[in-house]
Amino acid sequence: MVENARRFRGWATAVLVAGVAACGGGGGGGQPEAGGPVRIVATTNIVADTARRLAGDHARVEALMGPGVDPHLYKASESDVRRLAEADLILYNGLHLEGKMGDILVKMARNRPVVALGEGIPPEALREPPEFAGQYDPHVWFDVSLWARTLPVIAEELAALDPAHAADYRANADAYGAELTRLDAWVETEIASLPEERRVLVTAHDAFGYFGRRYGMRVVGIQGISTLAEAGLQDVERVVDLVLESGVPALFVESSVPRRTAEAVVAGVRSRGREVEIGGELFSDSLGPKGSPEGTYPGMVRHNVTTIVEALR
Repeated sequence: MVENARRFRGWATAVLVAGVAACGGGGGGGQPEAGGPVRIVATTNIVADTARRLAGDHARVEALMGPGVDPHLYKASESDVRRLAEADLILYNGLHLEGKMGDILVKMARNRPVVALGEGIPPEALREPPEFAGQYDPHVWFDVSLWARTLPVIAEELAALDPAHAADYRANADAYGAELTRLDAWVETEIASLPEERRVLVTAHDAFGYFGRRYGMRVVGIQGISTLAEAGLQDVERVVDLVLESGVPALFVESSVPRRTAEAVVAGVRSRGREVEIGGELFSDSLGPKGSPEGTYPGMVRHNVTTIVEALR
């Protein structure tokens, strides 16, 4: 009975997507109302926060996914589809981060601008880990200098939709780009303050590869790049061995990933005569609560780096 209900919800959403795509969404999606703000719908709150910084008062930005939501597993609801259908512009991370929303985003693109920010980054700048062969790592925001490359893309999309405020969007992109340049330099300095042997970052899933590449840390995830594949006993044992070998004093849980695998590693290390602690919670695939410092992209970066450095130092 439960399975039938799930199938019905999936069928109903598919019918709704087809309907709004065929009729243009019923809300004039793709063209702002005269004199009204541009309507932007973003998938993750990381994308939404960035769009807000560039749009200022000239747009209304909504995020489908809130704090603590795992975008790898997220399925759009019927209300999400309606919100997407009413948008003038849809922004998403891409690179298969929102894997279960792929069909919906393709259909929406028939009637309005739908932009994958990660896919605008040159391929040579992206990671293609061996265990993720044929696909790029989607967690590009963990390299601040890489995420800054998405700003001109957003600014130009907004300028095309709302030419009257094009200069504002470009100026906001320049100003925010300068802020991210300073943030990138701060992260470099903070990580460089750690002794080299302490620059080992063990996290719940392999989201921090770009962070490690940019700032000089060895990164180990208990789970893989996508949380669609759950960690098993072999994964836990592999990380237990690494913790014992490296002598790293702490590992980290993530806001959008269950704690159980990290706790299993702690228990495994303890069973072999050593102690390792959980050094804190990192924000990986989503920002923190709205209104908190971690609810913004720069605030999230600062929280993560401070948590890492304090635990490993």
